[in-house]
Amino acid sequence: MSATNIKHRPVCSYSRRRFLKKIGAVATALSLPGCANSLTAESSRNTHHNPNIILCMTDDQGWGDTGYNGHPVLQTPNLDDMAHHGLRFDRFYAAAPVCSPTRGSCLTGRHPYRYGIFFANSGHIKKKEISLAEALKTRGYLTGHFGKWHLGTLTKTERDANRGGPRGVDHYSPPWDNGFDVCFSTEAKVPTWDPMITPNPSAGDLGQRMSDTPFGTFYWTGPGQKAIDNLRGDDSRIIMDRAVPFIRRAAREKHPFFAVIWFHAPHLPVLAGPAYRGKYPNCSLDEQHFYGCITALDEQIGRLRSELRELGIAKNTLLWFCSDNGPEGKKPTGRTRGTTAGLRGRKRSLFEGGIRVPGLLEWPIEIKESRRTAIPCCTSDYFPTILDLLGFRMPNQPLPIDGLSLRPLIEGMMKSRSRPLAFESRNQIALIDNRYKLISTDKGKTWMLFDLVEDPGEIRDRAATRPDLVAHMKQILTTWQASCRDSLAGKDYA
Repeated sequence: MSATNIKHRPVCSYSRRRFLKKIGAVATALSLPGCANSLTAESSRNTHHNPNIILCMTDDQGWGDTGYNGHPVLQTPNLDDMAHHGLRFDRFYAAAPVCSPTRGSCLTGRHPYRYGIFFANSGHIKKKEISLAEALKTRGYLTGHFGKWHLGTLTKTERDANRGGPRGVDHYSPPWDNGFDVCFSTEAKVPTWDPMITPNPSAGDLGQRMSDTPFGTFYWTGPGQKAIDNLRGDDSRIIMDRAVPFIRRAAREKHPFFAVIWFHAPHLPVLAGPAYRGKYPNCSLDEQHFYGCITALDEQIGRLRSELRELGIAKNTLLWFCSDNGPEGKKPTGRTRGTTAGLRGRKRSLFEGGIRVPGLLEWPIEIKESRRTAIPCCTSDYFPTILDLLGFRMPNQPLPIDGLSLRPLIEGMMKSRSRPLAFESRNQIALIDNRYKLISTDKGKTWMLFDLVEDPGEIRDRAATRPDLVAHMKQILTTWQASCRDSLAGKDYA
C-alpha cells in the first residue's frame, strides 16, 4: 500500500493560524519544570473505579505489520478484532525510533532525553523518576512486568545480555526497583522461538554467539533469581504463560492490577515454530519465520483477551497495544520483513516509518463501539492519561510531563491535540502537530517541513514555501530542548 493510499482526515476544526498561536503558548508550559504539567487538573471525576490496566508492546513491528492496516499476507485476526471493537489510532507514535527510549516514555510520561536514555542500551531509569507502576501502587494496584525491560541491567554479579553484570553495575535498574511486584523480565532481546538457545545465523543478530549454545540473556524474576523452567517454544507464549497467572491472582483477590507485557517479537533473532510457518505455505522461509512470529504473538493477544472475558474483568480493563518503533533493516528483506506501508524511513529514523506504529485501545465499559482517530498520540501519553482517569497526581512527580492526557479522546470530546509532540534521537530532531511536521536530520543545520494530512509519506518538502511556519516550529523545539537540558541537570527534582 503506497503512502498516498493511507487515509487521514483533517483534524483541526479551527484555522491554522489559531492552532499555531495555541501551540506557541503551550510550549512555554512544556519547557518549564515549575509549570503545570499536562495532566488534567486534579478532580474527583473518577468515572470508573480502579480499572485494570495492561500495556502490551511489540518490538520492531512496523506500521504496516497488521492485517487491519492492510498487510496483504500477514494474519493478525486478534489484533484485527481488537481494532474493530476498540479505539484505533491512525497516528500513534513511539516516543523514539529505537527501543529503550520508547519504553521509558511509557512508564514516566517524559521524553527520555530528560533523564538520560538517549538510545538503545543506553542509560537507565533513575531512582528519582516516578514510574507508572510506582504511582499505581499508591492506589492499591498489583503490578507486574513481563518480557523485555531494556531500561537498565538486571544483575550486578554475572554476565547477562548486553550490559548485565559487573560491566553494567552503574546501570542496574531492574523492574522490581521501579515499582513492579511480579517480574519475568529480560534486559534485552532473545530469540522469538526457544529464547534461551542461540539459533542458526539465518535468524539474524547473533553477535559472537555460536548456534546451539546458551543465548546468554536470561529471564529474571527478582534479585539473583533466574527463571529456568518451561522456556522452550514460542517466546510470546512463554511471556503470556507468566502474565496470565498474575492476572488470575489479581482477579481472584479482587485487586486492580497493572500489567506491562512487552513482547520480543518480531525483533531479531526471528524464528517461528512449524505450525506458524505452515500458515504461510506460499512464502519464502524467511517470510514464514517473520510472519509466523507475528501470528504467534497475535495468538497470545487473543489468549489474553479471552482470559479477561472469562474472568469477567474485560469491561473495566484498559488494554493498550503498540510497537516500540518502526521495522528493522533498510528495507523488507531476509528476516527483517517488516513494512511501513509506504511511510518514509524505518527503525532509527524520525521520519514517519521509524516512529508511527500500530496503536490500539480496548476498554469496553467506556469505548462501546469501534472508533478511529487521526489525532496524533504517543507512548508518553500513557502516564498522564491513566493518572487522569484515576483522578490523582503524584505529589513529588518530576516535571514537566511531555505526554498529554487522552481522557478527552477516550470520552469522545477531543477534536485535536492541544500541544505538539517533540522528538530527538542522535542527530535528528522533529516536531509534529495536528497537521505539520518539522524535521532535521543534521542537528538543525537544515530543515524539512511536511503536511502529514496530505502527504503522510513525507515526499513533498514545504519548508521553502512556509518559512514562517518553519521559524515558529523551530522556536518551539529550541525551547523544548532547553527544557530537556534543564531536566538532565537535575532541575526537575525539587
